[in-house]
Amino acid sequence: MTMDYRQSGVDIDAGNETVRRIKALARATFTLSPTVSEQVIAGVARACRENGCALIGGETAEMPGFYADGEYDIAGFIVGVVDRVKLIDGRAIVPGDVLIGLPSAGLHTNGYSLARHVFFELAGWKPETMVAELSTTVADALLATHRSYLAVVRPLLARGDVRGLAHVTGGGITENLPRILPERCAAEIDRRAWSVPPVFRLLQRLGGIATDEMFRVFNMGIGLIVACAVGDADRVLEQLATAGEPAVRIGRVVSGDRTVAYINAL
Repeated sequence: MTMDYRQSGVDIDAGNETVRRIKALARATFTLSPTVSEQVIAGVARACRENGCALIGGETAEMPGFYADGEYDIAGFIVGVVDRVKLIDGRAIVPGDVLIGLPSAGLHTNGYSLARHVFFELAGWKPETMVAELSTTVADALLATHRSYLAVVRPLLARGDVRGLAHVTGGGITENLPRILPERCAAEIDRRAWSVPPVFRLLQRLGGIATDEMFRVFNMGIGLIVACAVGDADRVLEQLATAGEPAVRIGRVVSGDRTVAYINAL
């Protein structure tokens, strides 16, 4: 018997439809703690400095009876601006272009319902459980920082080497990559082009999850995909390597209808 995301309590298709129909609702904390608030804001400010952003506003609220003491709900967003002539929207992508993958640091804030179901319910582990296969605790593996790729991608943008960028979040490569593809283009991804990190292999083994479902739920070790012309690929890889980024060619753009096909089974 195989497991999929729906069996863990999450229906991706229903979720997509829900997002289409409703507006996001904001929540707040039960009782504000000055110490916790300072730590949160300090962390946000540090991230803003590292990525050249300005923290221009915010709001806090208390909702007695809604949250338990010590529980916090934090939400944030980034607003940017770009000159229209510099917009990277994937329109320049054509069959033959190269797809380059940049590694993720972990789950990158997606697929946690399934991950929790596998680790905590099926395996019976606790957050503090030390997992030899991961060389860390379950909590630290699940809470690995979601990477920012700005520093390594910005030089590529300045050179005009990028035709498209796909941030691999919820939906994995299967659902995110097609969003940057223009009409009459599809993607072919080589699953053996990179090593899938241990956390994903462990989740698949313990949960009996089909490979296609894994690639639809998790990033599988690829957090960002850069589309570039075949003639620019070597230069892009060299520049990323110089920046300390172990990027790899993971596939190519082919003729098709905005889908992703995988070759070379794991």
